[in-house]
This record gives sequence, structure tokens and C-alpha cells, in this order.
Amino acid sequence: MEAVFLIIIIGLAGGVAVGLQSPLASMLSQRLGVLESVFIVHIGGALVALIPLLILGHRLGQWRSVPWYTLTAGAFGLVVIASMSYMIPRVGVAAAVTAIVAGQLLVGTLLDHYALLGSAGRPLDVTRAVGLTIVMVGVWVTVK
Repeated sequence: MEAVFLIIIIGLAGGVAVGLQSPLASMLSQRLGVLESVFIVHIGGALVALIPLLILGHRLGQWRSVPWYTLTAGAFGLVVIASMSYMIPRVGVAAAVTAIVAGQLLVGTLLDHYALLGSAGRPLDVTRAVGLTIVMVGVWVTVK
């Protein structure tokens, strides 16, 4: 049970981070531009990650050993920041985060169903499909 509690806490911490990063990045985008915001956000993250990498050691020299498509992960940050920057001034933080989370659930369900990109694999069943439908209705109600 302890592992489940830790997973929930870490998941909530990630959600809090998205909830705070999104409006901050939106403010940057509105004042400086989307590309500038993405640059600042990623440089800030890189600098924060650099400290423990230097202290604890790293394997950055092995970057050529990973599949090429994994190196595109950072580019998706551009899409996240751009979409949040567009949505937040129009529908608010809660609706924007709701839409982002719903998109994550959709992609996560597909990745699980087909066991793609390292997921353990979990087939889409009726219960999960109903849950996703409820989430999508929730997005519609929240954004509308």
C-alpha cells in the first residue's frame, strides 16, 4: 500500500507542477512570445536539472544509444506551452488544464491499449471507454 501512496503523491506533485507551470508560461508567452516562453521554460528546467546531474553523475554521453524518436520529447514541450498560452487567456487555467489532461488520457489510453513506447499494455475495455467518454463530456462542460 505504501507504493500506491507514493505513486499518488508523485502524480499529484506532477499535476501541481503542470497547474503552476501553465499560467506562468502563458504569462511569458503573452508578454514575450511563444518561442521565447518555450526557450525560457526549457532553459530554466535544464539549469535546475543540471545541478543534481553534476552532483550525482550522469549518462548524457550515452544519448546516441536511445531511439532517435525519443529525442523529440522536448519538442512536445513547445506544443504544451503554445496550447496553454492560447487557451488560458480564453477559457482560464482550470479549463485549459482539464483539456490538457483529457488529451493526456486519450494518448495514454492508446499507448496502453497497443503497448507502445514502453507502456505495460492495458487493453481498452468498456469501463475505460465509458470513463474516457465522461472525461470528454467534462472537458466540454468545463471549457464551454
